[in-house]
Amino acid sequence: MTPIFWFRRDLRYFANEALIAAVENGASEALFFVCEKQWREHDVAPIQIDLLKRRVAWLGEALAQHAITLHIVEVDTFAEIPKALKDFCDERSTNLVYANTEYEVNERERDRLCQTQGLELKLYDGDLVAPPHSVKTKSGEMFKVFTPFKKAWLKQYEQTHFYIPSWPKEKSANYTTWQVAKCLTSYGSSSKWPVDDENIAQIANHFIEYKCGKYQAQRDIPSVKGTSGLSPYLALGIISVKQLLAQLQLYYPDILHTTSSSEFCWVNELIWREFYRHLIISFEQLCRHRNFNEKYDAVVWRQDEQQFSAWCEGRTGYPIVDAAMRQLNQTGWMHNRLRMIVASFLTKHLLIDWRRGEKYFMQNLIDGDLASNNGGWQWAASTGCDAQPYFRIFNPIAQSEKFDPQGDFIRKYVPELNEVPDKHIHFPHDYLALKQSSDYVAPIVDHKEARARALAAFKV
Repeated sequence: MTPIFWFRRDLRYFANEALIAAVENGASEALFFVCEKQWREHDVAPIQIDLLKRRVAWLGEALAQHAITLHIVEVDTFAEIPKALKDFCDERSTNLVYANTEYEVNERERDRLCQTQGLELKLYDGDLVAPPHSVKTKSGEMFKVFTPFKKAWLKQYEQTHFYIPSWPKEKSANYTTWQVAKCLTSYGSSSKWPVDDENIAQIANHFIEYKCGKYQAQRDIPSVKGTSGLSPYLALGIISVKQLLAQLQLYYPDILHTTSSSEFCWVNELIWREFYRHLIISFEQLCRHRNFNEKYDAVVWRQDEQQFSAWCEGRTGYPIVDAAMRQLNQTGWMHNRLRMIVASFLTKHLLIDWRRGEKYFMQNLIDGDLASNNGGWQWAASTGCDAQPYFRIFNPIAQSEKFDPQGDFIRKYVPELNEVPDKHIHFPHDYLALKQSSDYVAPIVDHKEARARALAAFKV
């Protein structure tokens, strides 16, 4: 029976084991479901939807070179997919579908309903290096602390010697672009992010060859482009973690055995990504936005719409927080160190529920991803797995002084502070009071008072 391939958040044809297996078994057609209503319900950011649609359009053209026709099927929600997929398969006299697994609860239920339609889904673990439930404690449970998970993950990775399958011999094909173009209207907001493989490969190669060695030293400095810039492509499966690890090992053959090196520092972040994915597979409550650590259900969060709006808009009176939020609002991306700072500020200084911040991030980030976003927010809020202890409360002024000492990043996004001297830039209010003229907002909360309030709230 000739299979078809179902694209999801795996929008690549290189290092896509499921796609290559489908092609080797005769697949010449693939499809992608556009689910606008479902994406809105899942708070997918418009900028990410735009990047996704641009990539799908490019992918359709690229697949044509391999004799694969990509079809776009429009539905409102996941609930409509099983019937739509069954109809698509019936028209082609097949019930065999190859795809990569998506691990969230709604997606797994969607797949279960597809199977009740008589469809045979051959699912691969294309978004993970270590398959689900394969990295376990000696008692057979999921790790609840990152470091032992990392050690077990590295050991398993070394033993399995995974391979990246090669694409079958190229065939020619005729291809009509209207199939993808008709429902892939661009929002026009992700244009700064290329979607073709050549440019994406250049970004990855440049980082690995020239910047990975400096990653440990530069990754926390928001005014420097010290991060990889690959997170949007990982979130949509445009590039795979296996692909990146293989590339890293070409440049640094001993990287997995030198865990204190700067190069490994970036690998460590990729393993955190794996950790959070394994967590949402093992603990479904994370997909339902529940606290991982249930004892923190007792924390009483504040309902302050004015302060939440000030945080969203970058009007808190703390320059590093405001610059970070304005970067998110203007670009659809935020530097990783700043994500921790603003998340700590919302959950500890303002004592506002982490779920509100998680939602706002998903609605605005080009690299929005449930597992990583939920994991990061619960880490900052101290409610998550292996999270920072509740009494660790970032001082936004100290963080600013440490990671943006000259205020270069602050001035880029908070131009009303352009004339403030470096020594005052991190908390400029006394200086601005002397000047008796400023467009910058007053602080919405006092650091010491907010810290004391958070400690009292979390001690329950």
